[in-house]
Amino acid sequence: MMRKGLFTVSAGLLLLAASALVQAKDFGTLKFATEAAYPPFNQSTPSGKIVGYEPDMVAELAKRAGFKYEIVAQKWSGMIPGLVDGKYDAVIDAVTVTPKREEVVDFTHQYTVSVSGFVTLKGSAVDTLPGNGEVVLAGDEAGMNKAIDALKAKFKGKTIAVQVATIQADFLNKYLADVATIRTYQAGPETFADLLNGRVDAVMASRTNLNAYVKKHTDTVNSTGYGFSGGVLGQGSAIAIQKNNPELKAALDTALISMIKDGTLKQLSEKWFGENVAPAE
Repeated sequence: MMRKGLFTVSAGLLLLAASALVQAKDFGTLKFATEAAYPPFNQSTPSGKIVGYEPDMVAELAKRAGFKYEIVAQKWSGMIPGLVDGKYDAVIDAVTVTPKREEVVDFTHQYTVSVSGFVTLKGSAVDTLPGNGEVVLAGDEAGMNKAIDALKAKFKGKTIAVQVATIQADFLNKYLADVATIRTYQAGPETFADLLNGRVDAVMASRTNLNAYVKKHTDTVNSTGYGFSGGVLGQGSAIAIQKNNPELKAALDTALISMIKDGTLKQLSEKWFGENVAPAE
């Protein structure tokens, strides 16, 4: 989706640079792995088509960088290992950039900012969590201590659902596992199903994912409490690629930055999330 009108000079230069990269390197057909079960980032329709913010973004990247592509559905828990093993060329599944992940894969420029939070069942013992939506940064030691202490008091003896091998699972194990049971699931929708069935007391995930779910279930669930960013939760989502592929990284980075600069990524963000979660630059 291209914004109508003229690009800025800088965006135009970026597009020219992307064309130059493509002429220097033919990437063939790139295979992108995604979960196809993490709306609104990605999801599968009844016909099997994968749609969402990320598929739309890949389609636009392909236009700008000049490559062909396919998107394949994979389980989240094996996605990064599969990339390392060369089963596909890239992973695009709201993968947050963290130092641990950077040890095994490279990342493109970020395409979303990242805040994680909680969803609870209305009328439950943890219906409303402390924090009132306030976002706490990992570098704010006093703020983190205050927020975690408040959550520990609320979650004592409770069960929190989270998708396995995620940054949110790392966060819960670091800060709340001493007072609450942390129950992991292979797929995000399974966490919400158990919340609705009363098997868990809360779900932790990215706020963008949580907000999309809450909009469809406003009568039964709340997005509530503190939000957290940074530290074990990383700095935002980016495309993961195999290490030592500078040409692919440069082509994707150039196209992504041009989408940020000309407002296309903002438009896609507002289309799928109802708000702008794209980075400023």
